[in-house]
Amino acid sequence: MYTIKTYNKIKNLMGDGFTLDENAKEYDAIMVRSADLKEEEFSKSCRAIARVGAGVNNIPIDKCTEMGIAVFNTPGGNANAVKEITIAGIISISRNIKASGDWLNSVKKEDIDLAKTIEKEKSKYVGTEILGKTLGVIGLGQVGGKVAKVLHNLGMNVIGYDAYISPGQKQDLKQYVEMVDSVDALLEKSDYLSLHMATTKETTGFVNKANIEKMKDGVYIINYARGELVNHSDLIEALKSGKVKGYATDFPTKEELDLPNVLGTPHLGASTYEAEDNCAAMAASEMKDFLINGNVVNSVNFPNVTIARAAGARVTVLHKNRVGMLEEITNKVAELKLNIEGLANKGRNDIAYTILDFSSDVPANIEDKIKEISDVITTRVIV
Repeated sequence: MYTIKTYNKIKNLMGDGFTLDENAKEYDAIMVRSADLKEEEFSKSCRAIARVGAGVNNIPIDKCTEMGIAVFNTPGGNANAVKEITIAGIISISRNIKASGDWLNSVKKEDIDLAKTIEKEKSKYVGTEILGKTLGVIGLGQVGGKVAKVLHNLGMNVIGYDAYISPGQKQDLKQYVEMVDSVDALLEKSDYLSLHMATTKETTGFVNKANIEKMKDGVYIINYARGELVNHSDLIEALKSGKVKGYATDFPTKEELDLPNVLGTPHLGASTYEAEDNCAAMAASEMKDFLINGNVVNSVNFPNVTIARAAGARVTVLHKNRVGMLEEITNKVAELKLNIEGLANKGRNDIAYTILDFSSDVPANIEDKIKEISDVITTRVIV
């Protein structure tokens, strides 16, 4: 029986042999949505954390790696939900949906002829159509690629930039997106800018005074990716001056919400019943395979390694990715006079993960034997 500690409300899709408990003190793994785990003291028995969503900025990745805790996410599980709210944001900010709705609610109780008042005042809220406008998409992954396809089909001219796009993704998007060679080229051409980047040292504060100056006058900025991508004081100044005509975001600040040309939503990007179920199912599948089989799929800190099980025990080893490490591990196994039936090994930066399969049980001291090797972080025997 495995115990999974949960943060936030998460449907139990793990099946038999797993207990989900939000109050657990000792546990084998964690499942979390948006709760901040950066200051958490993890149980020594914790082997894995599954983020029911794509972003992992609420999880201390380096600390987890040092402790031998695999961190998983669910890329693509909520992509359709974020795609849809991004498109809704683009259209809503263009057509002044928030500002006109706020005005309508402010006058509905007044002693007026509402129909006549609407006809008199509606010109204040004339918007713009997206047809024929240029949309710049930065980041063409699970969400950005979907957004680009739909808005191309709605008549926008879509240009895109992604320094890490794969040849396969590029081929898939070829008929929908004109790729540009630099971010600057995209900023200069875009009537609308949609952000779909992860938060890194390089992308934090990407929307700043210098980059805003490169944009067209009257540009719309759409951000349903991460609040940290924006330097908020610089953006507010541009919104007040009219350099940026509108800002639609899932991560508004209090100051931004005071502005009439800001459309803010309360972090609803992945908040659909379908997305929550999709991500929970993905997280459950990843977690279950790791705990039962030691296989790693969609980890953000371990190498992704999977191998079919042999008849006997399985031993997994997380270790530093250095020359000679695999030989030292197999030599320790040979000292115990064990024959390896199956082996998989893969590195990721300075970390590597090895799976060893045997046709029978293994001695109780095999973990201690392997831990004699310097640079071994954790070992686990799975029977």
